[in-house]
Amino acid sequence: MKKKLLAICLSAAMIVGIAGCAPKAPTSEEDSKGKDYKIGIITGTVSQGEEEYRAAENMKKQYGDMIVLQTYPDSFMKEQETTIANTLALAADPDVKAIIFVQAVPGASAAIDKVRETNPDMLFIAGVPGEDPAMIGGKADVILQADELGMGVSVIEQAKKQGAKTFVHYTFPRHMSYEMLAKRRDLFKETCEKEGIKFVDATAPDPTGDAGVPGAQQFILEDVPRKVAEYGKDTAFFSTNCSMQEPLIKMVLKEGAIFPQQCCPSPYHAYPGALGIEIPDDKKGDVAYIVDQIGEKIKAGGGEGRFSTWPVPINMMFVEGGVKYAMAFLDGETDGKNDKAKLTEILNSLLDDAEIKITPYIDAGSGKTYDNYYLILSDYINF
Repeated sequence: MKKKLLAICLSAAMIVGIAGCAPKAPTSEEDSKGKDYKIGIITGTVSQGEEEYRAAENMKKQYGDMIVLQTYPDSFMKEQETTIANTLALAADPDVKAIIFVQAVPGASAAIDKVRETNPDMLFIAGVPGEDPAMIGGKADVILQADELGMGVSVIEQAKKQGAKTFVHYTFPRHMSYEMLAKRRDLFKETCEKEGIKFVDATAPDPTGDAGVPGAQQFILEDVPRKVAEYGKDTAFFSTNCSMQEPLIKMVLKEGAIFPQQCCPSPYHAYPGALGIEIPDDKKGDVAYIVDQIGEKIKAGGGEGRFSTWPVPINMMFVEGGVKYAMAFLDGETDGKNDKAKLTEILNSLLDDAEIKITPYIDAGSGKTYDNYYLILSDYINF
């Protein structure tokens, strides 16, 4: 495999629930000794986003008391005041000089405003924003997001390479209220038309709604077979929600369809759980091993060449990269709060043998460039 995240042990931690140590990861004694600041990390709970939650845990284990953890509630849309309160709780510690959101769910901008009323110098890094670029772009100092717009082309091109004649897009109204996700959906449709692929806009239950995550997952388990029966096996499936990925992978493989990538592309996002992969102690942190295991399971299930993902655990990289960037800023190693060159250096230092593409977000309507809003794009591992 051409790309490896040096701290891939974070991903192993997600699968086995135990954080390992990557060979090149510094110890807390090496990196946090003598620091007179703390860094706060806010993630979802395990049920909403296990990758980033485990990544935050690993940062805590690596750097000790320098890292302070918080979570936002599962029903974050209904409980934005809780997100704000939890952010304020972090900021109440005078030693906390930077706060990292992954994911920066709705409520993050309001939380930043509240903190800045008393602490205007706090560094805020927002990973995977759930608010419009015009809103979060004017609040956080650095925003990190997978290049959703770039995916609007790359996912469809990948699906076509895998033989797709139909593309099913599962989402729900809340996600389509996010400007970036809505624009990506439009690009999916445009690229499908260009590539001669039928686009199917499918509405699924919102996992934050009354039926919760179980209801959304059950819908996917029941609907994928219906869609394959209607459109055939050369149908590619995509969902905008993390909690839907495991049942989606499981049913797409069972039905013989196509799965180009998850909403948050990574070998560790949903694939191991969906395929029943367990990692032995001597293979923890071995990304090549997990990729091989996924490939074997896909081949055994008859899906060879029809499943793929990115080689980078993107949300986990935002947590680790966010911490390292915050440390660089607080140690006086950046040119202000928003230093693209330093950010690029740090993110690429987490990769082996290749580079990711980092570009500022440009609003298609106004033409405005948000020079603190960075989009990340990678190529594929094809199983």
